[in-house]
Amino acid sequence: MEGKLTGAVRRWRIASRDAGKRLDVFIRGRCPELSRTAAARLIRTGAILVARQAAKPGRLLRVNEEVEYQAPPPATVSTPAQNLPLEILYEDGDLAVINKPAGLVTHPAPGHPAGTLVNALLHHLRDLSGVGGELRPGIVHRLDKDTSGLMLVAKHDRAHRALADLIHERSVKRAYDAVVWGRPPAARQEIETRMGRDPRNRKRFAVLASRGRLASTTVQVQRTFREFSLLRVQLQTGRTHQIRVHCRHLGIPVVGDRMYGAAGEAGRLAKLHLVRPPRQLLHAVRLALRHPFTGRVLSWEAPWPRDFRAFVDSLERRETRTP
Repeated sequence: MEGKLTGAVRRWRIASRDAGKRLDVFIRGRCPELSRTAAARLIRTGAILVARQAAKPGRLLRVNEEVEYQAPPPATVSTPAQNLPLEILYEDGDLAVINKPAGLVTHPAPGHPAGTLVNALLHHLRDLSGVGGELRPGIVHRLDKDTSGLMLVAKHDRAHRALADLIHERSVKRAYDAVVWGRPPAARQEIETRMGRDPRNRKRFAVLASRGRLASTTVQVQRTFREFSLLRVQLQTGRTHQIRVHCRHLGIPVVGDRMYGAAGEAGRLAKLHLVRPPRQLLHAVRLALRHPFTGRVLSWEAPWPRDFRAFVDSLERRETRTP
């Protein structure tokens, strides 16, 4: 009965692969909409039980125990709706798919109280409910501010839970295109590591030797240029900054990445007579899933935005010139 849904109650029977996990870590993995801090807060309030008993966030789970999550009602949304440009590629009564432009923050946060994707969603999707918490209505997964492309949006709480479960089960297929420095070790490569906060810089994430969460990425070379490669990247898991961190780990940082990018990138590009792009060249190009309620298989593609296309065009022009 793993993952059984009963109204606003979710129940899981602990399998052997989850035995020994902390309760807050388990809940964070099953409910992507919750941070680990939020999961711990819910556990302390008694909204999450183990074997029908209150527990602590650090409680270690045992095989065959039942975890029950009584989801609180969606919060009343006080975030203002704003008429910001938003490209909606698909919408039905349960979900929507949008093409997020680079530079748009997903949800309000310190330093970004408004002008976010959430503010735009509240204007364009009139029947959007306050799922996922007051400041993140409808947000099932996120893209970094300077990553463009396809995002799923849940329009009510039941859809939010169902889509979150599909992501956890790796049933939502997400593909990204990226321009990187250099070439991967192989034309197709599976990368599986542990990832967590960088111990030297808490604003960054890093590949860790023994702790952190499992992160799995598939990299496929689409085209090579003299100093660069165009990649198609498939996400198997959805860790924060996962593609950017894994590319850096392989020694092929994403072009334009101010946080994980190549050292001295601006100068290196200038020597190649190339203009540094205004952001990391990472674009969520394809999204596919089976609709959680109708069963229809749906897929979408988003063409490269102008800055991405312009940089690739400049690389193609260089290839036609005599070295």
